[in-house]
Amino acid sequence: MRGLADEFGDSTNAIRKELNNLTDAGLLIKVAEKNKIDYQANIDHPLFSNLQDIIRKYLGLDKLLATVLERMGDVNQVALVGDYARGVDSGKIEVQITGKELNADYLELLENKIESLIHKHVVFQIQNAITDPEALILFQNQD
Repeated sequence: MRGLADEFGDSTNAIRKELNNLTDAGLLIKVAEKNKIDYQANIDHPLFSNLQDIIRKYLGLDKLLATVLERMGDVNQVALVGDYARGVDSGKIEVQITGKELNADYLELLENKIESLIHKHVVFQIQNAITDPEALILFQNQD
């Protein structure tokens, strides 16, 4: 909460009230563990996918995702990791991709193309599995 309060220039009490309002509205789920409270997006809320789309468009992730899936091969997962996954707008977007027979050469070309589209530094990594516990899954093959 302190981090959010600093980022928004508001008090922790005001942040707590807003988090409670979002929880009461059903947009967030409150999870209490010992002396710590975590908030998670409620993926079952009817507006979740709409809000997710808005955030993706704001960050330019919609263009990034469409471009990756276009000619990458048999993509299984695309995940946002690093600063953006933690909610920090550092200007560097880190993306991990899993799948079979992925086109690594195409990814190198994509980095520059996407950077010019969304005006942020983009780093792609091909992985066997997404292991970052803070990863945000942007795409998952349903097969």
